[in-house]
Amino acid sequence: MYKIAVVGATGLVGQKMLEVLERKAIPFDSLTLFTSARSAGKEVEYQGKTYITEELTEEKANEKYDFVLMSAGGSTSLKFSPIFEEAGSVVIDNSSAFRMVEDIDLIVPEVNAPKLERRIIANPNCSTIQSVVPLKPLQEQFGLKRVAYTTYQAVSGSGVAGRNDLINGAKGEAPKNYPHPIYNNVLPHIDDFLDTGYTKEEQKMIDETKKILGLPDLKVTATCVRVPVQDSHSVAINVTLENPATVEAIREIFEQTEGVVLIDDVENNQYPLAVNTTGKEEVFVGRIREDDTLENSFHIWCTADNLLKGAALNAVQILEQIHNQNK
Repeated sequence: MYKIAVVGATGLVGQKMLEVLERKAIPFDSLTLFTSARSAGKEVEYQGKTYITEELTEEKANEKYDFVLMSAGGSTSLKFSPIFEEAGSVVIDNSSAFRMVEDIDLIVPEVNAPKLERRIIANPNCSTIQSVVPLKPLQEQFGLKRVAYTTYQAVSGSGVAGRNDLINGAKGEAPKNYPHPIYNNVLPHIDDFLDTGYTKEEQKMIDETKKILGLPDLKVTATCVRVPVQDSHSVAINVTLENPATVEAIREIFEQTEGVVLIDDVENNQYPLAVNTTGKEEVFVGRIREDDTLENSFHIWCTADNLLKGAALNAVQILEQIHNQNK
C-alpha cells in the first residue's frame, strides 16, 4: 500500500489523475491532496471518503511519500519537486520544468522505462506522448529518419482558462487566456515564440521526441495549432522511414500494438475523430497513406484524449510501471 500525494488536485489534470488512480486500482492507504492557497480547504469526495485539500508548503513537501503526482505548473514544480525528492518521494511531474534535464527520465510507458537516476520523472508534452506511441513500433521495425508534426490542439490543453475562452467566445466575449478569439478561429500559436520563429510548444515536441525515442540525431520539425475543440488533440504525423515499408505493413503493425487503435476505412468515412476519442485511454491512428513527394514517407493521422493519455493517464501509468517493476 502506498502513501500518495496529488499536487494540483482540483485542476483539470489533477481531477483526471484521481479518476485514473481509482480506475487502475492503485493500492494506497494514504492520499493527500495539495492545492494552491486559494483552493486549500475545499472538500473532495473520493472513493467514499471526504478529503480536505491542503496548501502545499515546504514543510509539507519535506514529508516522505511513495509517489507524488505533480500537476501544478512549472514554477511550482521547480520549487517543490526537489524538496519532495530530497525527502525520498518519487515525483511524477506533469510540467515542462524537468523534461530536458539530462539525468531525469522522460517517460511514455509504451515506449520506455524509468532508470530512476533521479527520483523526479517527467511526464512529456501531451502531443508528444500520443505521437511517440505509434512512432515507437515504426522505429523498431523500420527505423526513423525524419518526423514532421502538425498539431490540432484542444483548448483543455490550456486548462480551465482555455475552456472558458471557447465557451465565452461563443457568447461574444473577448478572450482572457488567448491573444485572439479561439471561438470560430484557429490559432497557429501555442506558448511563447522563440528567436527561431518556433514556439516553445513546437520546440518541446522536437526535443522530447528525440529524448524519448533515444534518437538525438533524428530530424524533427513541428507546427502547433490551437483549434476550437474542447477535448482531445489531433496530430498529423509525416514520417520518413529508414527501411522500405508499405501502408499495409504499417497498418498491420498498428493492429498489433498495445495502446494503439487503428481506424482506417476511408471508403466508409471511418478515421479517428476527437469527439470519439475523448474519454478513451488509447491512441487512435488512421488516414495512413504514402507521401509521394518524399521517398519511403507516410502520413498518419493521430488522435488522443489530451487530459488522459496526454497527461493524467500517462502519469499514473508511470506509477503503475514502477509498481509492477517492484513486485
